[in-house]
Amino acid sequence: MLAPPDEASRIRRLITLYGLTAFTTSLSARSLDPILPEIARSFAAATDSVALLASAFALPYALVQPFLGPVGDALGKRRIIALATLLTGLALVACALAPSLGLLFGFRALAGAAAGGIYPLVIATFGDRVPQASRQVALSRLLAFSTAGQIAGGVVSGLVHGFVDWRGIIGGGAVAVLAMGLVLWRDLRREPDTAAGRLDAGSAARRYREIVRLPAARRIYAAVATEGLFVFGLFPYLAALVAGWGLGGAVQAGLAIGAFGASGVAYTFLAGPMLSRLGLAAMQRVAGLVVATGFLLVSAGGWALGLGVLPVVLGMFLIGLGYFTMHNSLQMRVTEIAPHARGSAVAMHAFSFFVGQSLGPLLFGTVLGRFGPTGALAVSGTAMLALGLALSRIMPGRELPDHGDRAR
Repeated sequence: MLAPPDEASRIRRLITLYGLTAFTTSLSARSLDPILPEIARSFAAATDSVALLASAFALPYALVQPFLGPVGDALGKRRIIALATLLTGLALVACALAPSLGLLFGFRALAGAAAGGIYPLVIATFGDRVPQASRQVALSRLLAFSTAGQIAGGVVSGLVHGFVDWRGIIGGGAVAVLAMGLVLWRDLRREPDTAAGRLDAGSAARRYREIVRLPAARRIYAAVATEGLFVFGLFPYLAALVAGWGLGGAVQAGLAIGAFGASGVAYTFLAGPMLSRLGLAAMQRVAGLVVATGFLLVSAGGWALGLGVLPVVLGMFLIGLGYFTMHNSLQMRVTEIAPHARGSAVAMHAFSFFVGQSLGPLLFGTVLGRFGPTGALAVSGTAMLALGLALSRIMPGRELPDHGDRAR
């Protein structure tokens, strides 16, 4: 059923406003990946050490979620999103000006902690303000904005590298995030957020306990942690692998990271036909197989040298396509786990995902050092194939049961 004209216009505005927020924050986050080797050279540091800048962003992002979810529920999600966007931009400015690697790690951690108040609360806001019949489409369009930011971050960073140094690239992303924060703050003046409530730590803890007791919640949180652990561990090492295989530098790595983002846009067009023809369970199996094939193709970049960087680019596209197929299904379901405490439920979702993502580079780097690129990529691909098979058994394609409303 189509939404009434006024409601459809309101939903489009919501998608545009928060979609651009997701775009700018994704752009600033992913723009770092192709230039990590340059940052390492700038500070005379080892690449594997500088690769932990990804963890420096993701771990604080995860750790603030249990606090920001209840804060958003009590004080207003849109208010916290606007404030967090401004703080993220300021922290990124500090990153661009950091005089030492230690301070860069510190400011990157502050940026991650501030950014933790953006995307998860945006998802919860969509759960509050978009009717369920329109929510799947709205979330897929939000995903398209976010992945377009990932494309822009990787590709633009790679292309302008050589004309603009790493500080300029980070600074450009900071300006975009700050501008979006000001737009969100102005929007709050036009349409004030819901009246402030009372933040009760005891009630927040009880809500979390009730949410985690739900079997559906535990399955979703375990699955997204696994995604973060095995999909994103590769990213900080990709530029070094491409260079080590003699396939190019920041430009080629940026194209590969952009291909991952492009797959998210492709998924928004494929999701409907895939769901109608395959069903949700089969989609998870196919997604696991596609991700595993993608990791195999990236590995082929090390020995299929006559093909240049093409196997890596195609592999990253397939990794992304399989990942987005899995992740969007989980993201949709988390909005219905606890409808009266969406901020808290989505916060736990983000906490689980970014704990996995923060540990991913540590795991990938450890396996890389012991078994080389082929072994590390094989471990990641096998794990994601196993996750797809497991999800196919526990996600039969029906909506979450209404008893999720108990978590209030």
